[in-house]
Amino acid sequence: MDVPLSWQLAKLLVSIGMVLGLGAIAVRVSPRVAGLLAGYPLGTAIALFFIGLELSPAFAAESAVHTLAGFTATLALGGGYLLCGRRDGLPGVLAGTAGGLAAFLATSLLLTQVEFTRLGGTLTTLVAIVAFLRLYRRVPDARVAARCTVAWPALVLRALLAAAIIFTITGLAHVLPAAWAGVMAAFPVTMYPFLVILHLTHGAAPVATVIKHYPAGLGSLLAYALCVSLTYDTLGLVLGTLSGFLVATLWLLGWTRLQAWRTARLTAST
Repeated sequence: MDVPLSWQLAKLLVSIGMVLGLGAIAVRVSPRVAGLLAGYPLGTAIALFFIGLELSPAFAAESAVHTLAGFTATLALGGGYLLCGRRDGLPGVLAGTAGGLAAFLATSLLLTQVEFTRLGGTLTTLVAIVAFLRLYRRVPDARVAARCTVAWPALVLRALLAAAIIFTITGLAHVLPAAWAGVMAAFPVTMYPFLVILHLTHGAAPVATVIKHYPAGLGSLLAYALCVSLTYDTLGLVLGTLSGFLVATLWLLGWTRLQAWRTARLTAST
């Protein structure tokens, strides 16, 4: 079907806003917090919503089932980027991107061969989260020194990358089966451009910190995808999306409180 220009512009504007928001958080707060929020349903929500809008809510709901397992491919992308993108500057970005995309596509190819249920997809990613958290335990945390000026080339690059990824995912959904559309919807639409800009402007160390904490934030993404897989076909896109964000927010708040409680307990014991 022909996609109205207004929908295309909406995808562009929303993608830009989310990528820039993550960048502001990383500079003003910390890469750790940005990594956690990168797991919030931002890019995936955009992709699934517009897949449902351009195709059908039922197709988006079916795709969301495969998105649950697709987050494992996203974790693989982060691992590939971290492993290959250890150098600062453009060489590190190019090597990290190549390694990350290769890991994402290889994992996606394996995932699309499986007929996942909601339970199976969720358990697959939960196992992957635990595995990657263990692998990242020794990755050091790094902070970013705030800058006073806004680099317009960086803003343009973020916008172009985010928009290109969103348009690619939603475009491929028109020609791919629901399994592939769902896995592609798990691609880190907002996190990847953020990693590229952070890498170019601040080096590989803070990028490693964001990737290290990314798996811990994936719980809200799982909650979101699970919710919309159940509600898109019954409540519609708008109410289904709102329900997904509500569930994801509740999970993130609960996770944050649990982390604060654990930190306070460890501090008290020492």
